[in-house]
Amino acid sequence: MTDLQTRRGPVRTAPPTGAAGAGTGAAPAARPGLLLALVLGGQFMAVLDTAIVNVAVPTVRTDLHASGAALQFVVAGYTIAYAVLLITGARLGARYGYSRLFQSGLAAFTAASLACGLAPATGWLIGFRLLQGAGAALMVPQVMSIIQRTFTGRARIRALGLYSAVLAGGIAAGQVLGGLLVSADLFGSGWRPVFLVNLPIGLVLLAAGARLLPDLPGDRERGFDLPGLLVLGAALGLLVVPLVLGHELGWPLWGWVLLGASALMFALFAVVERRIARRGGQPLINGRVLGAAGLLPAVGAVFMIMLAFAGFMFSFALHQQAGLGRSALRAGLSSAPIAVGFGAASLYWQRLPRRLHGVLPPLGTGLLAVGYLVLGRLLGDGSGVGAAPLLLTAVLGLLAGCAYAPLFARALARVAPADAADASGLVVTAVQLGQVVGIALLGSVFLGAVDLPASARGSGHALLVTTVAIGGVVALAAGFAARAGREERRAEKRAGRREAGEEG
Repeated sequence: MTDLQTRRGPVRTAPPTGAAGAGTGAAPAARPGLLLALVLGGQFMAVLDTAIVNVAVPTVRTDLHASGAALQFVVAGYTIAYAVLLITGARLGARYGYSRLFQSGLAAFTAASLACGLAPATGWLIGFRLLQGAGAALMVPQVMSIIQRTFTGRARIRALGLYSAVLAGGIAAGQVLGGLLVSADLFGSGWRPVFLVNLPIGLVLLAAGARLLPDLPGDRERGFDLPGLLVLGAALGLLVVPLVLGHELGWPLWGWVLLGASALMFALFAVVERRIARRGGQPLINGRVLGAAGLLPAVGAVFMIMLAFAGFMFSFALHQQAGLGRSALRAGLSSAPIAVGFGAASLYWQRLPRRLHGVLPPLGTGLLAVGYLVLGRLLGDGSGVGAAPLLLTAVLGLLAGCAYAPLFARALARVAPADAADASGLVVTAVQLGQVVGIALLGSVFLGAVDLPASARGSGHALLVTTVAIGGVVALAAGFAARAGREERRAEKRAGRREAGEEG
């Protein structure tokens, strides 16, 4: 029996974290390993571009004579479009086919990357970055849906671990690769290779996708829920835009107005979805998904872990560059241990004794909160990043991965294959929003606690303040993780009683 399903029917091998329905009637794939490499390659490029541009900002400013606000939109435009359109991308995949939307999103992302690399002026670059984010939003939700539909049992758990490793590695790799490309100044091209590097990779993936992607047709009869999409898109936009731009613009009044309006739009979204469900329609996120045991608290914990992870990576890089005077490349390399630890734990956590799997998320997040506080104390005097802090960041990465990866698997374990697109859109949006909010919120905490240009001691103090905030966020994540475990155990007990009653 292969790891992939065949046309003969679903393979019902449940993952160790809970009962998961198998996929439905997916086309066979001759090389599942290559298929996984293909879709995770697309995911990696999308994550990479959330970080790789940061180190190119000074050269973009010089080359294009860009203003500070324009540069902020160059960096943030991609993230804004990406975060706002993820749910839309998931629903389009469910309607028109996951493989087709993956290829379409990959083609749009690759073309937009080429356009960014050739942009003649700042305005063009901002517009192309928005298109690049839209392409990523079409592509990324299909990755999780393809994994859910084609892998089962332990193969699915391993695929989800690799997915988590790509999320962590992409953030660190963006800083390192961006520093390398800008420092190399290939043929005098300055900042442009940070976008053009996507072109050869994208073309290879597109060619491979034509051969490897399975036939996963969508359901054209499924409702599109345009009102829900519009309201949710507006709510996410109203939330993300002020968070991303607020600190740079001095937190203007309009930013607070937009944040308040986003809360109202989220409430309106809930009302719209309930009305659609009562009328027998198909809401944007199926009620079966939201009702899956442990899913919502698991998603909440995943959101907070990624918020803390992305916020720390951003603040740690700022501390090294602004406070310690390190180059972008060296700062990126110093971030590698936490990313490697995160990725290794995401891949291998299931090899730990089964009795530990249930307690990994709350235990890991609890220890992670303490670890961030200890690291803040070590770096708070601005003395530098030595061997002990780097070793501790690797431990933090391991703890974060041991908490995040089981939660990620748990969030999807009890979702039916027919709801894979809804679930993947929800989880991936939580991950992406966690990164956006973490960088915006915790970055603001760091920048608010330091005066630029910063001294090493002042920057260290700001990092200490930021790690205290991070510790509080992760402690809250521990509570959500514990609740997810309790809900799952109660669901398992109810299922056991039902089975016992049926046998009786």
